[in-house]
Amino acid sequence: MWRYIVKRVGHALFVMWLVATTVFFGLRAIPGGPVRTMLGQEATPEAVASLRAELGLDRPLSVQYLDFMTDLFTLEFGRSITSGEQVGAIVAEAAPKTFAIAAVGVALGLAIAIPAGVIGATRRNEPADYAATIGAFLGISMPAFFVGILLAIVFGVYLDWLPIVGYTPLSEGVRPWFESVLLPAIAVGLPYAAGVTRMMRSSLIETLNEGYMRTALAKGVGSQVRLYKHAMQNALIPVVTVAGIQLALVLGGSVTVELVFSIQGLGRVLVNSILERNYPVTQIAILLISGVFVFMNLLVDIAYTAIDPRIRVGGESA
Repeated sequence: MWRYIVKRVGHALFVMWLVATTVFFGLRAIPGGPVRTMLGQEATPEAVASLRAELGLDRPLSVQYLDFMTDLFTLEFGRSITSGEQVGAIVAEAAPKTFAIAAVGVALGLAIAIPAGVIGATRRNEPADYAATIGAFLGISMPAFFVGILLAIVFGVYLDWLPIVGYTPLSEGVRPWFESVLLPAIAVGLPYAAGVTRMMRSSLIETLNEGYMRTALAKGVGSQVRLYKHAMQNALIPVVTVAGIQLALVLGGSVTVELVFSIQGLGRVLVNSILERNYPVTQIAILLISGVFVFMNLLVDIAYTAIDPRIRVGGESA
C-alpha cells in the first residue's frame, strides 16, 4: 500500500512539473506581453526596452525558466508585475474564498447527489425517480453563473434572507461566513450534484442487476443489507471517480460565480492576471488550481482500495 502511495505521489509531482513548464512557456508564447499591456501600443521602443529590463524579461528564456523553478522550490513566488505586491500574499488572500465556496458546494452537492441517486436507482420509473432525473438534467443544463443570478434575485433581493455581495472571513464568525458563501456554494454545487446523481443512479442500477445480488436475494439477505453493504460498496467506485474529476465544475464555475457575487476569489484574480499578462500571478494561480486537481485524483486513487479491497494495486493485493 505504501509503495503505491509513494508511486502515486511521484506521478503527481511529475504532473505538477509538466504543468509548471507548460504554463511558463505557454504564457510567454501569447502575443503581446505585460510590457505592451502596461505601456500601451503607442509606447516608444526605448520605453519598452527599459521596462522589459526592469522586469527581467530581457534575459534569455532559459534563465527565466531556471529562476522560476528555483523560486518554486524555495516558495518564493515573486511580485505582481502590475501592482508590486507579493504574489504569495495575493493568492493567500484570494484562495480561501474560492476554496470555501468549493468545499461547501461539494459538501452540499454530495449530500444531494448520493440520496437522489439511490432513490432513483431503487425506485425506477416511479415519481421519485422522475423527479431525481429531471432535477439532474436541469442541474447539468444550467450554468453556475445563471443559477447564482437566480439565487441572488430570489434569496437576496426578494426574500432578503442572505447577503449577495462580498465575502465575510471566518474570523468574523461562523454564521456570517457561512451566510456569505452559501448562495455561491449552492450555485456551483447544484451542477456538481447533477453529474454525481446521474452516475450514482446508473452505477447502482447496474450493480443491483449483477448475479451476486440475485444470489444474496435467494439466500434471504435483507434488502437494507443488500443495498448498503453489497451494492453501494461496488457502485461507489465509478461515483468516486466522477466526483473527483467533476471538481473541475466547481472550481471552473467559481470564476463566474465570484463575478456574480462580487467576491475577489482565486477565479477573479486569475482572470484579471491573464488579461493583464501578469505572469507571476497567473503562473501561481494556475499551479494552485492544478495542484488541487492532482491532489484530488491522488485521493481518488487511494480511496479505491478503501472502498473495494479486491482492487489490486501494482500487482499486489491492497
